[in-house]
Amino acid sequence: MKAAAPALALFLILAGHGPAAAADAASLYAARCGTCHALDPAAPEKPGPNLAGLVGRPVAADPRFDYSPALRAARGKAPAWNETRLAEFLADPEEMFPGLWMGANGMRDPGERAEIVKFLAGRR
Repeated sequence: MKAAAPALALFLILAGHGPAAAADAASLYAARCGTCHALDPAAPEKPGPNLAGLVGRPVAADPRFDYSPALRAARGKAPAWNETRLAEFLADPEEMFPGLWMGANGMRDPGERAEIVKFLAGRR
């Protein structure tokens, strides 16, 4: 039975689950989002809003952040962030919120988007 444990661990890593996948998602987040967005609620402000607890949170809800007029207009009107909306936003932020101040053009790779969404939803 002990021989199965390494094979199972390798399978989970190759399948995109387990510690290696979580580390990859964290690295991807750091490279693509972490420069502008903190994940620790107590972290100092960055150029973008803090993303701690983003999934389930209303749009433009970080009270410490000065959102663009496009996001302030959506506050209270747009549905709260869920995994589907977040994936759509990451694909083309400007399409979802025209006039957005965020400098990113969107994540073209659907696999990267899915990893970031899972990471932000806590499903690493």
